[in-house]
Parts: sequence; C-alpha cells; structure tokens
Amino acid sequence: MRTIDFTPLFRHSVGFDRLERMLDSAMRHDEGNSYPPYNIEQLGEDRYRITMAVAGFGENDLDVAVNEGTLVVTGRQEDKKDENVAFIHRGIAGRAFERRFQLADHIEVKGGALENGLLHIELERVVPEEKKPRKIEIAGGDKKLVESKAA
Repeated sequence: MRTIDFTPLFRHSVGFDRLERMLDSAMRHDEGNSYPPYNIEQLGEDRYRITMAVAGFGENDLDVAVNEGTLVVTGRQEDKKDENVAFIHRGIAGRAFERRFQLADHIEVKGGALENGLLHIELERVVPEEKKPRKIEIAGGDKKLVESKAA
C-alpha cells in the first residue's frame, strides 16, 4: 500500500484538518470490509438515499445513529439456534456489522425504513440561510456608499 504525505499542502492552511483526515481515511479504506453491500442514490438536487442490503435483520436488530458528522449503521442479531434445523448450505449472512458514512456539511438524516430486506436511509442537504449565496448591491454613480463608524 502506498502512503502519500499531504503535509506540504496543509502547511499554509488553517481549518483543513478535516479534509486531511478524509483523504487519509480514503487511502486506508479496507476493500475486504464490503458487508453489507449498499447503494448511494441522488434523488434530487439536495436529496439522497443510502440503501443497504440487510436480509435477515429485523427493525430491532438494526441501529442508525449520527455522531459528529458520521452516520453509523450497526446490525446485530440475537443468536437463535434451532436444534431441529440442519443447514445444507448457509448463504444468508447474519453476522454483526458496523458501517460508517462520513456526511458532508449540512447533510441531515431525515428518516429510515426497512422493507423487503433493504434498509433505506433518507438524507437531505439543508443549508442555513446565512450560508447561502447572496447578492451584494454595488453602489455607483448617483448612489452614495454608506459607511459605518465604530462607536
């Protein structure tokens, strides 16, 4: 595995430590951890959905939480052993899992639903009014620029 040093990029910047952590995390991504499989869909300009294949898990076996910009989905089943059942082939995974998704700024989790073995998590980008772009009027010609003086 190749390691990239991003230190020169961040030497003259302030507040980009989150970007550095995200890049570092992406470089260390473990390809072997692919359970459960998932899709990320864009449903509109500011709406998204994460769909996870969680066959065999019920609503009480799943937990969805958001903590400091990270969506954490965990699944854990009670160990149900039936001595009268002998599996010839067991292909439906029932192992415990934890899947983490780093949420971008202003992304909120709006809800979730479990149907037909698929867990759907609805997300929406909600940008506060003070963060939205706004038009600044430029004074010119016959308009006077109003200056504010400190008291």
